Amino acid sequence: MTAKDDIASVAGQLATLTRAVEEMAEQLKSLREGALSQQERSDVQQERIELAAKELTDVSDRLQSAANALRASI
Repeated sequence: MTAKDDIASVAGQLATLTRAVEEMAEQLKSLREGALSQQERSDVQQERIELAAKELTDVSDRLQSAANALRASI
């Protein structure tokens, strides 16, 4: 094998490695974007849960007040 052949072989291997690294970078980018999207959905869901919990607490307080008023009127 000549030096030219060695250089050509190494260049081919580097090209293959470069393509593999680029593909991995794209896969990582896709995974990162998917994770961010999932995190955003999770955050929205958590906000909705917290809002629903607050609304339930408010309703419970109003029901308790109405029950107390009813007891006082009897």
